[in-house]
Amino acid sequence: MADKKTFKDLRLSAKVLNAINKKGFEEPTAIQVMTIPVMLRDDTNIIVQAQTGTGKTAAFGLPLVEMVHTDSTAVQALILVPTRELAIQVAEEINSLKGNKDIVIAPIYGGQSIDMQLRKLQKGVHIVVGTPGRVIDHLNRKTLKLEKIEHLILDEADEMLNMGFVEDIEEIMKHTNPGKRTLLFSATIPERIKALAHKYMKGYEFLKVKKEQLTTNLTEQIYFEVKATDKFEALCRIIDIKDAFYGLIFCRTKSDVDSVATHLIDRGYDAEAIHGDISQAQRERTLEKFKKQRANILVATDVAARGIDVNNLTHVINYSLPEDTESYVHRIGRTGRAGNLGTAITFITPSEYKRLMFIQKIAKTDIKKSKVPKVKDIIKAKKKKIYDDLTAILKEEIDADYLSWAARMLENNNPTQILAAILNYCFEEELNPDAYGEIEEISAKCKQIDKQGKARLFVALGKKDKINARKLVELIGGRSSVKPKDISEIQIMDKFSFITVPFEKAEKIVVSFKEKGQKPLISHAKKI
Repeated sequence: MADKKTFKDLRLSAKVLNAINKKGFEEPTAIQVMTIPVMLRDDTNIIVQAQTGTGKTAAFGLPLVEMVHTDSTAVQALILVPTRELAIQVAEEINSLKGNKDIVIAPIYGGQSIDMQLRKLQKGVHIVVGTPGRVIDHLNRKTLKLEKIEHLILDEADEMLNMGFVEDIEEIMKHTNPGKRTLLFSATIPERIKALAHKYMKGYEFLKVKKEQLTTNLTEQIYFEVKATDKFEALCRIIDIKDAFYGLIFCRTKSDVDSVATHLIDRGYDAEAIHGDISQAQRERTLEKFKKQRANILVATDVAARGIDVNNLTHVINYSLPEDTESYVHRIGRTGRAGNLGTAITFITPSEYKRLMFIQKIAKTDIKKSKVPKVKDIIKAKKKKIYDDLTAILKEEIDADYLSWAARMLENNNPTQILAAILNYCFEEELNPDAYGEIEEISAKCKQIDKQGKARLFVALGKKDKINARKLVELIGGRSSVKPKDISEIQIMDKFSFITVPFEKAEKIVVSFKEKGQKPLISHAKKI
């Protein structure tokens, strides 16, 4: 078997290697080993087929950091992504990879002040990460110039095409330098992507990352169904029932990370937090502390946790359900390593049940339901640990001062009462059942209502079609008989829209808008 590649083997500069080391990346992923050398050659277009969660942002981000010329203020690379969330995530990730190199990276997306983006672009930006709609807005305003870009990257290309961005992408390509390199990253390569590549990428190298085993057999996977308000209490019980808990807790947002970590610290746990707003120096100190187990709990967002490589974690806990299967697999893969057994726990609310079952199906794994530990069982486990620890001390040589002190205390007191008093003095707070809050049982009626869940639907109509929220609701109701009260979270864009509906209504709407031989007007966007 061939030796594993290191980042040094990929011919990255000392500055970039130092930034990688500070982030905590220990070895490159398969996609990084394949892509980085080809990008650094800078002599061909590239199509990369790889799952989300395989390290693709660093796969194109690291070479970009190497190739950007800081003596120019022109935009040298444009990264197109389907959503604003991904634009922010990708920009943050590349920022964390640049080290002390003076590179300016700016995310531009709808929903953010365009004036703020204008000020950034006027000052000079080397790498722009943007959604197609907002990029076109800037091109029309002539506030974004792409004539000098050297790299155009389409990230999650299949998702962008599914969302109806193909015309926007083609429009953007018309404004770019003909001599640029184009890199296309996609989980799947449908015909539309092949057609796009044939039209705009004159010759390319195709790289495909082999799908790895999705989950490890050494990881026990379980889930707890609890109300959102009971998650923290459930988390504390899981930590306390385990002797020598050493775990990574994933939250969806930075504010959730701060909240969970702060509450854990307030309750006396050795917890630390990392997310995108934490400085690099603080991140390094936190990771060092966690790796040396001076803190046994690390609360993190997905992006901030990338590169953390610890082989002896006992638990990975999904405090919030991951957005997709790849994120789930990527998270839980951090336990059950190097022959060690580990446990992956996921908290879900009743409305998230279907999403979890979807993840289970795609990951081809078994996530078993379990019950949150009862307080009496936690107290029993704690007492056993205290007993075992004291028994171990009895087998060792005890300091003479403690022996003489014990003898004096036993002179006029009952031995059992003395021991009980000492135990009470030392462990009263730790063994107090009132320290735990109540966790409400999820009723059968509540499950039946909430497990229906919701679906996000994509509508191929927008402001340019003179559609608004009221007209869209009337159109859907007239065609499918779905009532207005069932349609929520309506988002009208220029060329398309999104709506949220109950799962059982979603299929009815999609079917009612299907027309033979035509592209569906309404389709599933993303399960939520």
